[in-house]
Amino acid sequence: MSRSRLALLLILPLALLLMAFHQLPLVNPPPIAVPQRAAPEQVYKVITTVLARFGWVVASDKPGNIEATYAPRDFTVRIGISYDKSQVQIRYIDSTNLKYEVKKDGITYIHKNYTSWIKNLVNGINGEFNLL
Repeated sequence: MSRSRLALLLILPLALLLMAFHQLPLVNPPPIAVPQRAAPEQVYKVITTVLARFGWVVASDKPGNIEATYAPRDFTVRIGISYDKSQVQIRYIDSTNLKYEVKKDGITYIHKNYTSWIKNLVNGINGEFNLL
C-alpha cells in the first residue's frame, strides 16, 4: 500500500469525526423578559436595532412577529421573533447549508455557529432592555 493511500485511510476517519463537531443540538433560547416599563414601540425598536447590529435582515414584519434572515456567505438562516409586553421569543424556522439534520435519536442538530449567532441576539436584546 502506498504512503498516500495509507495516509488517506488514517486521515479520513479523523476528518469525519471532526465534521461531527461542527454541529450542536438546535435549541431555541428561553424567552427574554421585557422590562415592565418598556412600551411596545420600544420593544420593537430594540429587536430591530439588535438584528441590524448583527447583520440580520428583517424579511417579514407584522405586529408581534418578525421574521429575520442572516445570509452573509453561502448559507442562510431564518428565524422568527414573537414579542409582546412581557417577553421576546426567538425560534428557528429554516436554513440552507448549515448542516441542519434530525438524527436517529430524534434530536435536531445544526452548525455550531448558529448557537453563537442566537446568543449574540439574546445578549444584545437583554443589553438594550437594561438601558431602557
